Amino acid sequence: MLSPNLFNTVLIIPTLNLLVFLYQCFLVIKVPGAFGLAIVGLTVLVRLLVQPLFGKQMQTAKKMQDLKPHLDKLSTKHKNDKQKLQEEQMRLYKEAGINPASGCLFMIIQIPLFIALYNTLSLFLVTTNIQKVIGEINQVLYFPFLKIYSIDPNFLGYNLFLSPDKAKIWYYYLIPVITALLQYFQVVVSTPAMTPQPKKEEAGKEGEKKESTGEDFQKAMNTQMKFIFPIMIGYFAFSLPVGLALYWNIFSLFSIIHSRGINKSKDSVK
Repeated sequence: MLSPNLFNTVLIIPTLNLLVFLYQCFLVIKVPGAFGLAIVGLTVLVRLLVQPLFGKQMQTAKKMQDLKPHLDKLSTKHKNDKQKLQEEQMRLYKEAGINPASGCLFMIIQIPLFIALYNTLSLFLVTTNIQKVIGEINQVLYFPFLKIYSIDPNFLGYNLFLSPDKAKIWYYYLIPVITALLQYFQVVVSTPAMTPQPKKEEAGKEGEKKESTGEDFQKAMNTQMKFIFPIMIGYFAFSLPVGLALYWNIFSLFSIIHSRGINKSKDSVK
């Protein structure tokens, strides 16, 4: 399960050691729900690590949204000259201090960290033989004092190893609902609002048709992100252990708080 490879050595094993260290710290001070708190603590630390990247991504998205009316004008003005259109778009990006590819770059950098955190938690949560997993984990811990012999999965009345699907207890079904709602609000606050563009009378029927098609496509994509994606994440929270939903929800809360902070700061500037 923890085969020696570059990804495990660089990301999984260090993340695993940090999780176990936090767990041992909470055990020492005898706090109830030590493993759940360790998951929360690990998620917060990783989220703080990627916070600058997330902030850059949000700022880039905001700037791109502000430039949309100008980009639309360029598209209309140079619709028959693609090379000129690209040159003018790049000039506009440069003047605004935007690298169009930066948003994707920041997301790509974050993905390995998210995968590492997910895989680390999966070692504990998605297993039928916890003692075997504990033995494998103890072999890759950096220090002997970190070794664990058992894990109490209970946290705030939930068994973190169980999924709502398997638990079949009413309050477990609240987890996928909460997860879907948090994901919905995250999409809402982090997606820039579409600015309606006035129709140009001089545009011909073909131009109006293209504009309408583009707007309809963007609206459809926003609808999918706003509704379909939260439902999909809610289903994952229903079928996967509660501990994984806990980590996902902490990430969502941080994203919501940060996005609202950026939106408020921008509104205060206007």
